[in-house]
Amino acid sequence: MTDQDFHPGLTPGHLGAPVLEPEGRPPGAPRPRPDAPDPHRWRNGLACGLTALALVAVFGGAGLAGWTWVQGQRKPPAAADYAGQGAGDVQVSVPEGAGLSQIASALVRNGVVASSLAFTRAAKGSAAAAGRIQPGTYTLKQKMSAAAALAVLIDPANANGLTIPEGWRDYQVFAAIDKKLNLPAGTTQRTAQEQGAELGLPDFANGSPEGYLFPAKYSVTDGTTALDLLKQMVERAGKEYTRDDANVVAQTLGQSLYGLVTVASMVQGEADNTEDMAKVARVIYNRLAKKMPLQLDSTINYALGRSTLNTTVTDTRLDSPYNTYLHPGLPPSPISNPGRQAIMAALDPAPGDWLYFVTVKPGDTRFTDSFDVQQRNVVDFNAYRAAQASASAAASGTPSPAAASQPGGAPAGQGGR
Repeated sequence: MTDQDFHPGLTPGHLGAPVLEPEGRPPGAPRPRPDAPDPHRWRNGLACGLTALALVAVFGGAGLAGWTWVQGQRKPPAAADYAGQGAGDVQVSVPEGAGLSQIASALVRNGVVASSLAFTRAAKGSAAAAGRIQPGTYTLKQKMSAAAALAVLIDPANANGLTIPEGWRDYQVFAAIDKKLNLPAGTTQRTAQEQGAELGLPDFANGSPEGYLFPAKYSVTDGTTALDLLKQMVERAGKEYTRDDANVVAQTLGQSLYGLVTVASMVQGEADNTEDMAKVARVIYNRLAKKMPLQLDSTINYALGRSTLNTTVTDTRLDSPYNTYLHPGLPPSPISNPGRQAIMAALDPAPGDWLYFVTVKPGDTRFTDSFDVQQRNVVDFNAYRAAQASASAAASGTPSPAAASQPGGAPAGQGGR
């Protein structure tokens, strides 16, 4: 216990408290001042400090260089890998758009390669592998080296897939599935009719898969069925048609989503090349806006189940709801299965006032808003077709057929396929 316990007050050092003087110094005596620094001692200390700092920099730099050299000499950890070509068949499917890591995981899961790392390293180290692994189903061996597995996968001949080209009609798709799966002719078509409720089609398609059998490459395994492939195609089409706010865009263009699919199918059938697709779409929308009949040969060809460039006056009188020379507006359903570019053209048509177009010859599609100009373009089209027919007849030694008779109503286009 201290005196302060009995005499409360400010403790020494608090603000306002008296400063305690050190013992041995009389009151009022000046405080002792520290000695002035020795300039020689200061310079010697600075020199020692700089020397020490330099040594640290030298040895530190040497240490860093040594560490960097050691790191450079280290090899990446070895990846588990089998040796040789393997044994025992196994099928591995590569879906469209699969990346190296996804493919590697499938290979490991099926016991083909020992590790994903071994395969991805082999693929990244091979210039021939870049972009070469196509979708499909591959027959490989189990316990193959990564290099051996890669060699199988980069050969397109080994991809057991089914490719559906852009613009095919449903009956063409059905026949291709039958052939690929070794089914009796007509099997896939019956499957589509009898099991249509299982395909996943939207209600507005009324059970018809036309327009929803999306063109792409699909994997086929020993257990793949016709229904499996049809469902994959419809699912893929559904994803494509709901991208890019398609429903909103369709309404902006004055169409339903099904109408947009129908427009895309006509664009696919009429355009001579992908660069013209957006212009063809604009012609269709412009004619619809003006209540003009579309007058497209592709819709007549669809009704007749054919593909030709020749459309006669008799053809244009065909009694069919798909005859867009007689019936205004869109046909009742899509007329083909359009690809991504045709869909994009239908979603984003090119700006322009065109009302007519005709593909005079390959690579020469002419667009105009003038009826008279269109008539002259049609004359050029007929002249080109007649010249082609004469050349073909001369080569074969047969009489030249008459030139294709074009309807007099200045059709929007003769590009139907």
